[in-house]
Amino acid sequence: MEKIKLITDTTSDIPLAQAEALGIDILSVMLSVNGQSYRERVDLSTDEFYELLEKSDELPTTSQITSFIYEEKFKQYLDEGYTDVICVCINGNASATYQNACMAKTNLYENYPMAEEQMRIHVLDSRSYSALYGYPVKQAALKAAEGVSADEIVAYLKDWFSKATIYFIPPTLKYVKKSGRVSAAAAFAGDLLGLKPVIQFIDGENKVIEKIRGEKKVIPTLADKAEKNMVSGAPYIILRGCKGETSAALGEELTKRLGYPPAETVKIGAAISINSGPDVVAVIVLENR
Repeated sequence: MEKIKLITDTTSDIPLAQAEALGIDILSVMLSVNGQSYRERVDLSTDEFYELLEKSDELPTTSQITSFIYEEKFKQYLDEGYTDVICVCINGNASATYQNACMAKTNLYENYPMAEEQMRIHVLDSRSYSALYGYPVKQAALKAAEGVSADEIVAYLKDWFSKATIYFIPPTLKYVKKSGRVSAAAAFAGDLLGLKPVIQFIDGENKVIEKIRGEKKVIPTLADKAEKNMVSGAPYIILRGCKGETSAALGEELTKRLGYPPAETVKIGAAISINSGPDVVAVIVLENR
């Protein structure tokens, strides 16, 4: 009988209490703010990070999780008798965390030759951020508890990652300008004209797909993108920042249009808020592609 362990990182934005209840291990991403280092959601809560982000002159940064940390965890699971480890990582295009997890897998098998026969390690690149992989990882844990095989769970996760996308609109261009997501010149012009970029995260990359003018267009635009492009009847997730009023309104609008509520509303952590600000509004959907 398979004994399956799921492991991911704090960028998944899975609440720690939920992770503990589901038996998911969460590794903390390191945050650097004004020269000070913190373990995300261990040394610094999400709300505390929002406060530092708004006050910081320099854009905070995140650091990769090392191969040494992953190898220690994999060895622990080997000793505990797990047959399969499913490790889901932050977007490999933006962080070396995925590559480090792959290196840790290789190192473990080299250092413990019998380990490869005793425990399979499945390292998956989510190719995105936040609940785009946090939500399916939680679903994967539920599947494991129901006796679904590791191969079926890995197939489910890969299928989800191949179809899921995030649409978001930053409330201000301050953070996207600092992060380079939108050029400084374009951000300056956008501020003057009252324009906001509609940004899509897809397949490990982000792109500005549209520009809108005015706060009143934020909810209708995101709702249009979700309704037009999502798989009919599929779960969708709302992402919220430090305030949440706009995200709540988006959830209400999509519930009215689609006939069912979001699967969950998730507070964003450092990875997205650094690049978009601490009060972004976003929706995650599975697309028809």
